[in-house]
Parts: sequence; C-alpha cells; structure tokens
Amino acid sequence: MHVTPVMWLVTLAVIIVVFAFDLVVIGRRPHVPSMKECGLAIALFCGLAVVFGGWIWFQFGHDFGTQFFAGWLTEYSLSVDNLFIFVIIMASLRVPSQLQQFALMVGIVLALVFRGIFIALGAALIERFSWVFFIFGAFLIYTAVKLYLEYRSDDNSEGEPTDNALLRFVKKVFRATDDYRGTKLLTRIDHRTYITPMFVVIVALGSTDLLFALDSIPAIYGLTQEPYLVFTANVFALMGLRQLYFLIGGLLERLVYLSVGLAVVLAFIGVKLVLHAMHEYHLDAALGFSGEIPTWLSLIVIVVTLAVTTVASLLKSRRAATGASDAPVSDGSEG
Repeated sequence: MHVTPVMWLVTLAVIIVVFAFDLVVIGRRPHVPSMKECGLAIALFCGLAVVFGGWIWFQFGHDFGTQFFAGWLTEYSLSVDNLFIFVIIMASLRVPSQLQQFALMVGIVLALVFRGIFIALGAALIERFSWVFFIFGAFLIYTAVKLYLEYRSDDNSEGEPTDNALLRFVKKVFRATDDYRGTKLLTRIDHRTYITPMFVVIVALGSTDLLFALDSIPAIYGLTQEPYLVFTANVFALMGLRQLYFLIGGLLERLVYLSVGLAVVLAFIGVKLVLHAMHEYHLDAALGFSGEIPTWLSLIVIVVTLAVTTVASLLKSRRAATGASDAPVSDGSEG
C-alpha cells in the first residue's frame, strides 16, 4: 500500500482540525450532551469510518479495505471496554456531569497521541525485526487469558484504576484545590499556583490511555502491518467515543460478556501473529502447514464473536431483570 507524504499530511491536518474544533467548543461551553446529539454524532463518525473504509477498498484493493474494517471494529470494541474504566474514574474523582465531556475529550486526544507514538515504534520494530510478532502474539494471548480469568473470578481487589504511581506523584508534589474550577487545569490563589481536580482527572485518564495502548496496538498490528491503516483505524475508533460514553450509560453494565468476547478476539489475533511469525521464518512449512490466516477470515471471526457476545449479554441481562421483577417481595410479617 503506497501512501504518499501528501496523503499523510492531509489526514493529519483534518484530524487536528476536527479534534481542535471539538476541544475549543467543549472548553467554552461545557455541558451534558443530549441523547439526540450523541446519537447523531456517533452515526456521523461511524458513517465516516464506513465511507473511509470503502474508499480504501476501491482505491487500494479489497484486502486493505478488509484490513481497515477488521482493525476498526477491534479497536472500537476495545475502546468500548475501556469506557468501563472511564466511568469508574469519573465516579471516583466526582467529576461534575457538565465537565465530563471536556475531560473525556482531552483523554481521547491524549490517547491519540500515545497511540501515534506506539504505532510509529511498532512499525519501526516490525520493519527491522520479524521476531517481534512472537512477542506481540504472546502478549495478546496473555492479555486474553487475563481478561477471561478476571471475568471468571469477578475480582475487583486490584484497586481503583486511578491508583497508579503517576497520579500518586502528582497528588504528592503539587498543591491542589478541593473544588473544580470549570475546565481549568491550573488556578492562582494568593499568588500561588494550584492544580485543580480536573488536572488530576486528566492525569488519570492519560495514564490509563497509555496502558490501553499497550493492548490495542499489538492487536491491530495482528490484522494489518500498514501504519496508515493502523493509525486511521485508531482515529475512527476514538471518534464518537465521548458521545458513546453518555449515550449508552447503563448499557455498559449489561454487556456482561464483553470481556469474554474481547478475550476470544485477542486470543485469535495473538495466535494469528504467532503463526505469521512462524511463516516469516518458514517454520510453518517445516511443520507441514500454512501459517497465514487470511484477513477476510479474521474479519468474519471478529464480527461473529462481537455479535454473539452482544446478543448473549443483552439476553442474560434481560433474563436477570425479569427474574428480579418476578421475585416475591417480603411484607415483613414473617418471624
């Protein structure tokens, strides 16, 4: 896939303008978006992703188009899973509802920056060292097993997601106000500079985004090795995430099998990466099989897994809600 420097510059320019405009508008008028506003924005961003993927399909061939759609769906699913952590961060730091949109937008911009750095590093490693696919594959398989075990154990003893070394350092070193000052990150009181709780929120979201990138970048490199597709798939996955946060609300709690579905997807991509690495070193031929899994099969596995996961989650949530409503209510007269 030949991507010209002009194409990269135009893509980056459009992304910067879109995010800068969004950030300035939200910073000047922080509010809780309506359901209509969220729905229209998500439909617009998903529509743009489909149009962009169609353009890649017809401009560069169906294989690259399939790679984009597989990467976009995987990254979008991982982003939805990450919304669980965002919800906990917002609740634990008591972010006012009208300021959550600004905090999410800044967090998304930071995620885009971090992922851009990891994409560049990943591309450089892949170009020079084919054995890195073994590492990426093993890491994704490890992550998949960890996700599934966490789902089975339902263990929340690891602590709050905001409890990390960077955040503890910020709280220890800097003076902070007790109350939010709108979207301000810093404020002056008696000629002294203080950080606001919004600054702490941004640090929490940013450090969490950094950890998310460690999972998402190896995952998408298992579907495509084209840096342009990796980057644009991540961009489209992050677009609309802010509105999705407000739109689905309680729906996140109903996606009870999302971790299981993502574990299956990550494990599949991890195996795909290991087989690809074996193919690069001709180990698959020595063992008498072809190590390459076609991209179209990857797309089918991803779509089917996510569809089954979503439907099964909603059915279980509905049965649980029905069972709760049908349960007998004690009138307190017994005993």
